[in-house]
Amino acid sequence: MPEAVGVIETIGFPGILAAADAMVKGARVTLVYFDKAERGHFVVAVRGPTSEVYPSVQAGIEAVEKVYGGILESHYIVPNPPENVESVLPLEYTEVTEQFR
Repeated sequence: MPEAVGVIETIGFPGILAAADAMVKGARVTLVYFDKAERGHFVVAVRGPTSEVYPSVQAGIEAVEKVYGGILESHYIVPNPPENVESVLPLEYTEVTEQFR
């Protein structure tokens, strides 16, 4: 079964922390990537079945909006990323994330 990727970008750390927490609690997804983008922007990505990634990202968006000063910069869902995207971008499951799958 193909697995989707859901990404949220925020301005400020509290917003991304709330988003990541809500995303993994809101659906059966695995957090596969987190990093600082630039100028105080943060990015978090989750993977899982498409039917789980959509509610997960929605929960993350709602969590960011509830955080004082939390600013949602962008979000995106890729339902079935091709293999070349997975091999180039840091979206694959790793040894660290495999236990949470």
